[in-house]
Amino acid sequence: MSISAVLFDLTGVLTTSPWPHLTAAAGGNVELLVGSYHEDGAHPWHRLERGEIGFAEWFQDVSALAATAGVELDLTPLAALRDELVVYPQVVARVLELRRAGYQTALITNNVREGSNMWRSLLPVDELFDVVIDSSEVGVRKPNRAIFDLALRELGVDDPATAVFLDDLESNVTAAVNAGLHAILVGDPPDGALDELAALLVEHPR
Repeated sequence: MSISAVLFDLTGVLTTSPWPHLTAAAGGNVELLVGSYHEDGAHPWHRLERGEIGFAEWFQDVSALAATAGVELDLTPLAALRDELVVYPQVVARVLELRRAGYQTALITNNVREGSNMWRSLLPVDELFDVVIDSSEVGVRKPNRAIFDLALRELGVDDPATAVFLDDLESNVTAAVNAGLHAILVGDPPDGALDELAALLVEHPR
């Protein structure tokens, strides 16, 4: 079956990963800060990424969790995140090539409302993507299958087997596969994943 749509995660795929900053802010206990990233649950970070609460409420809630666990939070690394995220030019170039070649493209990002202006300033979003799905705007986040279904609906893709998704977290890749898409796990650097994508598109030409 032909692949007609290519969907991308943001951080860790189009840019370097934020996870070192998150780990540093949590004193190494990153799950305390963001919850289990293998599920879409009730942790304050999950609620933040679904747009149910703002950053201030998240900080209040997660500070209480940290105090109970005896962990000291230092959000200084998060403040530095914007200046230290680096865009991968080879991935940006590949997205532009795909769009020029007639593929539909989409961005699916777990993000927070307060971060929207920051990450959008890093990339020519409208030039790159036909559809942008920001978890904090749509009220659902990866790895919930509903976010993939939403992206495909907005692209007008009826069969998920005609789409491929790239993400740097195995749980999100697994979720995409369970939703019926092809999926590729992205490493650092992302060049190997771009090679996998090229091979997949040759195997399933438009």
